[in-house]
Amino acid sequence: MGAITRLKRVEVVANIASGSVGPTAPAEIEKILHDYGLSPNVRAPQPEDLETCLRAAVNAAPDLLIVLAGDGTARAAAELCGPDGPVIAPLPGGTMNLLPHAIYGPRPWQTALSIALEQGFERPIGGGDVEGHSFLVSAIFGSPALWAPAREAARFGKLKLAWLRARRAMRRAFSGRLRYILDNGPREKAEALIFMCPLTSRVLNNDADALEAAALDVKDVADAFRLGFRALTGDWRDAPGVEVAPCKVARVWSAHGIPAMLDGEPVRLRTLAEVRYNPKIARILAIPKDV
Repeated sequence: MGAITRLKRVEVVANIASGSVGPTAPAEIEKILHDYGLSPNVRAPQPEDLETCLRAAVNAAPDLLIVLAGDGTARAAAELCGPDGPVIAPLPGGTMNLLPHAIYGPRPWQTALSIALEQGFERPIGGGDVEGHSFLVSAIFGSPALWAPAREAARFGKLKLAWLRARRAMRRAFSGRLRYILDNGPREKAEALIFMCPLTSRVLNNDADALEAAALDVKDVADAFRLGFRALTGDWRDAPGVEVAPCKVARVWSAHGIPAMLDGEPVRLRTLAEVRYNPKIARILAIPKDV
């Protein structure tokens, strides 16, 4: 019966505070797996314990790690597993769910899990690497990434904290443009750089061996705010003057450090960073395209 014939040890990490997961999800996922003859170890940590829980799940060396959470948590799991660690099934349990929908289609997580168990197969997933961090959906560099902490605070209802972080982002916005080189191209300047991975890019084929890269200039704080909230969806392509190109290696630098957002999660990089396409960041439990 598909993937389950090869599975003995299954770890599950369900972020019950994320998106559409909810408190009943751990019991639901355990029942589904039991129906397929599997006895999983299901973990449902609080947000502050999520990283520790992910590490413990990976260290248990399961045959399959199921992550029911958002894109950022799937990215963290992929970083921990690496290309030779447990196979990952990133189920849609967040707000955007861009990665799970690219792998399993726009299905509820219960349906996606059942199909993956019955028809799933292992395959590598490519994406971007930058200074020890990975991304599987997209990365944004520059002033729009400064808005990510404010967005996260607002999402959890911490309005005062969101306002304070927004004020900080406004003070730091436009403090220094990015300099960059794409592959062997010329040295350029931009306010923001965006990289999309093949699996979620509208331009690249899913099997492309490069990232989709775009440089954008934003005119004011309002533009930076909108771009910071829309970067993951690809809506930035509607802005005038946007040109995209495939890129395997990019070098980015800024005198004051590089604010970045990787799969929706804020990361602060040093003054010089190299972005590189990696064809095998981790292994995923995929399903046939025609399902």
